[in-house]
Amino acid sequence: MERSKLVAIITGAISVILAIAYLILVQLLDYRDMKPAPISQFDQAPAIVSVCWQIDKVTEV
Repeated sequence: MERSKLVAIITGAISVILAIAYLILVQLLDYRDMKPAPISQFDQAPAIVSVCWQIDKVTEV
């Protein structure tokens, strides 16, 4: 019984340490000064492709 309690405490402590480290990492990455890329860096304008699956039927009158 004592061994299982010890394993539970150790795994819980590791979990808490990993959670705190993750939160610190996210905060550090969030505080960075992110600037958008200049437009001159893009080679070409993005293309928008639309696919229409409807087939128009021509009927004779």
